[in-house]
Amino acid sequence: MPTNRKSLAVLSLASCLLALAACGDPGSGGGVADPTTQTSATGASCEPVAGEKLVVLEDDKTLQNADNVIPAVSASVAEANPTVVPLLDTVSDALDTDKLIALNKAVDIDRQTSSEVAHGFVKDEGLAAQEKSGEGVSVVIGAANFSESSTLANIYAEVLRTAGFDAQVREIGARETYLPALESGELAAVPEYAATLAEFLNASVNGADAEPVASGDVDATVAALEPLAAERGLVVGAASAAQDQNAFAVTQEFADEHGVSTLSELAEACGGGLTLAGPAECPERPFCQPGLEETYGLVFTDFTAYDFALIGEAVRKGEAAIGLVLSSDGSLG
Repeated sequence: MPTNRKSLAVLSLASCLLALAACGDPGSGGGVADPTTQTSATGASCEPVAGEKLVVLEDDKTLQNADNVIPAVSASVAEANPTVVPLLDTVSDALDTDKLIALNKAVDIDRQTSSEVAHGFVKDEGLAAQEKSGEGVSVVIGAANFSESSTLANIYAEVLRTAGFDAQVREIGARETYLPALESGELAAVPEYAATLAEFLNASVNGADAEPVASGDVDATVAALEPLAAERGLVVGAASAAQDQNAFAVTQEFADEHGVSTLSELAEACGGGLTLAGPAECPERPFCQPGLEETYGLVFTDFTAYDFALIGEAVRKGEAAIGLVLSSDGSLG
């Protein structure tokens, strides 16, 4: 199995990824699920089915929070350069989860550079600006220290260059480091994740014990995010349809055998029980095993803990029927 694009970050921060509120990294969009009334499980138990291709089952009852890719922009830069946010919004309009998976596959598995992939995406999607609104203006686009963020930052920079901006990309690191630079205007923009950023800013503005504001509804999450961003001297653009968040995957062969494409269908088809693969914290975290049980009525006969980067391979090998993955993982392509 190719190295997961976030394996180094995730392996060291697995418990952070599984926290109730986001710990500063994308892909951690779990939250507390609203209680739902469940009917009795009636299906048979479903054994693992080995296969090469994983498919993510739709989270049709929104157990996970909406970690949609969204541009975060320095308010001072946006005010001085009114075309920046609309230009970055064109990227959001063009991007969905399948395309994000393809971008990650190109970088993490096919070993192209983020700048090469960004150039091709902007060209293929027809995102070149029609007017040179940024002539003579230099801007720096920030990126976190993982490949997806770098690729998205390069896409933002490439689009701004077509509008005449002198746009460079700088890899900064963690959110705690790059947000102050974004607030000050040292960075013009950073690719962000709606739910994770909303909860990070919520804790910053309202305190660590603040009531969560993110949910599985992306519009409501962005509506909650906007005033929090304004408090910190930021503006956010349009949320894309692309999501990088926790998700649950089975093999294509398993999905075909049982006729499932959603987690609700899985619960109906496999009411007798399933085996689950996830990080060690999964049985205790509300968006993982307890959330699946409460929200969907899924029944698990066994749980096996794996390092995060090895979960997908365990499902492929038939060691578990379903496993926790990242929705934009390039290996899903």
